[in-house]
Amino acid sequence: MDDKPVDKEKILKELSEFHKLDYDYSDGRILGSMCTEAHPFAKEVYFKFLDTNLGDPGLFKGTKLIECEVIKSIGELLSIDNPYGHIVTGGTEANLMAIRAARNHARKYKGIIDGEIIVPESAHFSFKKAADMLNLKIVEAELDENYKTDVESVKKLISDKTVAIVAIAGTTELGLVDPIDEISKIALENNIYFHVDAAFGGFSIPFLRKIGFDLPVFDFSLPGVCSITVDPHKMGLAPIPAGGILFRKEEYLEVMAVDSPYLTVKTQSTIVGTRLGASSAATYAIMKYFGKEGYCNIIRNLMDNTIFFKEELEKLGYEVICEPELNIVAFNHPSIETNELAEKLGARGWKVSVAKCPVAIRIVLMNHIKLNHLKELLEDLKEIF
Repeated sequence: MDDKPVDKEKILKELSEFHKLDYDYSDGRILGSMCTEAHPFAKEVYFKFLDTNLGDPGLFKGTKLIECEVIKSIGELLSIDNPYGHIVTGGTEANLMAIRAARNHARKYKGIIDGEIIVPESAHFSFKKAADMLNLKIVEAELDENYKTDVESVKKLISDKTVAIVAIAGTTELGLVDPIDEISKIALENNIYFHVDAAFGGFSIPFLRKIGFDLPVFDFSLPGVCSITVDPHKMGLAPIPAGGILFRKEEYLEVMAVDSPYLTVKTQSTIVGTRLGASSAATYAIMKYFGKEGYCNIIRNLMDNTIFFKEELEKLGYEVICEPELNIVAFNHPSIETNELAEKLGARGWKVSVAKCPVAIRIVLMNHIKLNHLKELLEDLKEIF
């Protein structure tokens, strides 16, 4: 920190130099991110609520009502009338809350102390963080030939220490939806907490189903589902940070609650204490602004781009890993090693990511990637081939 105040213009100039080092979504070169540029209207609303704190909701009653409305609206998309939950920082915090609820619930009602959670090999790394922080053991379920959770593997892994089963609706690497209906039945039959990580798919699958895509049911209409993660700052076009965690029952929040004597509420269940209300307000605004019709149009366009890109890759001779269910395409070159291909694309200015299960180039076709960007990418891939 400087001893004396620094002129505002000088500070802005310094910050501008730092900002130049960042990639810009609008360039269409960020190809591996599940986040995208927030909508301008959402940014405008976000700024208006920057000073609100949902960690002390008695002081910000209006913003708390907004959060409740957002959770209810997302719940409507996920087939539940009265969900319980919060807008949090993102999928990692949401998943951590779900696993904490499962652990505490199993501890209170089943007496399980040294618990285990069953997650698929395709699960997001946030579950490793959750297991580490909550002193739980991760047990990995195998994937089937279609890179989805193998149901029989889940059955075999259940023990008297199992506190939760996790399935994915829109895997991070391939965008696939697990057989959640089958796993829901297993969880229900064994009285085990079942969490669905739909951080990516939660804001697109409902709209895809609405416009006629044949995607499996993954939500609270399945009686075994206890909680769902869904991130408005991904497909919802809300500003970062805006993750969502929804629970079927209030008791899942109650088993996490701690006393908060100096605040305007008696207890607090979230992991983060001070919580920015701007995320809830921006999410509320953008959901109202687009409505179901607007989101249907957005996801239809993204899937059109996804199908176009997949088909053009195959024409060039690239090997597409699987038929895309959501707006993610994973592929490999028939003879160039995956990481080498990633380096070649990086040298041409494309920021791609490499999936590990299976190893492949992974492209997430978010809102900032336009058709002209895909055509430029395909030209480079043609030259590399």
